[in-house]
Order: sequence, then C-alpha cells, then structure tokens
Amino acid sequence: MRCPSCSHLESKVVDSRPSEDGAAIRRRRECLACGHRFTTYERLGDNPLIIIKSDGSSEAYDRQKLMRGLLIACAKRPISPEQLSSLIDSIETELRNTSRNEIGSKDLGDMALVRLAKLDDVAYVRFASVYKDFQNVEEFAAALEGMN
Repeated sequence: MRCPSCSHLESKVVDSRPSEDGAAIRRRRECLACGHRFTTYERLGDNPLIIIKSDGSSEAYDRQKLMRGLLIACAKRPISPEQLSSLIDSIETELRNTSRNEIGSKDLGDMALVRLAKLDDVAYVRFASVYKDFQNVEEFAAALEGMN
C-alpha cells in the first residue's frame, strides 16, 4: 500500500479489526520509510452483474431499476419497501451463489415473478403484464390461470 505522505510502497500493519458489520477489515498501517500512520479498508471484490437484454445488448445490473419496476407493480398494495428490498436481496444472493456474472433479462424477470407470486397475486399479475408484454385479454387470463 502506497504511503499517502511519502509514496513509499512498503508499510506494516499495526492494527486490524472488522468494520462495517464484517463487510470490511480496517487496517492501521505504518510506513516503513517515514513512519506515517494511515488507515486502509479491505473489502471483498464485487464482480458486477451484466444483464443480457432480449435484443442481445447488455447493460450493468441496476438494483434501483428493478426496485422501480417492483414498486410500480406493488402500488397501492400492502407490500412494504422493506419486503421489496428483501426480495431483491434474495435474487442477488441467488445470482452471486451461482457465480454467474451474466444473466438474461428474462431469467431475472422470472426470478422476480416467482418471489412476487409468494408476496401478492395482484402485484404478480401487474409485473407479469409488463414483463411478459401481454397483448390481449387471453394472455392475461392464461397468466391468472397459471397462478392456481
């Protein structure tokens, strides 16, 4: 780690302890050249998720974009933002546990639908209607029939 005072590359760790509820390690370091003490944080590297859209293009996963879609589907329903945050957390955990860096938008939508179906039927149908791009009443009816 480069010393912020003299730019020397070698330092020793004086103290180390967990930080940010165990998500990082805080280290106090001392420069071996000038003796300056400074703090560094070590965190687990986070590989970004890439969403492969239906047209073949890709974009970085955006948690807020998924949250916006879910909030619209859950408007005026008895579902708290905390429940939606937990739903998204479970999707992200599943994706990270499978070590996938890329996921199709269809797969991501399916993961959200499975979880929404357990939370609220109306929110499920609302999300499905946009996500699956229903074109007529028959497609709506088929989605409703599939819930039973």
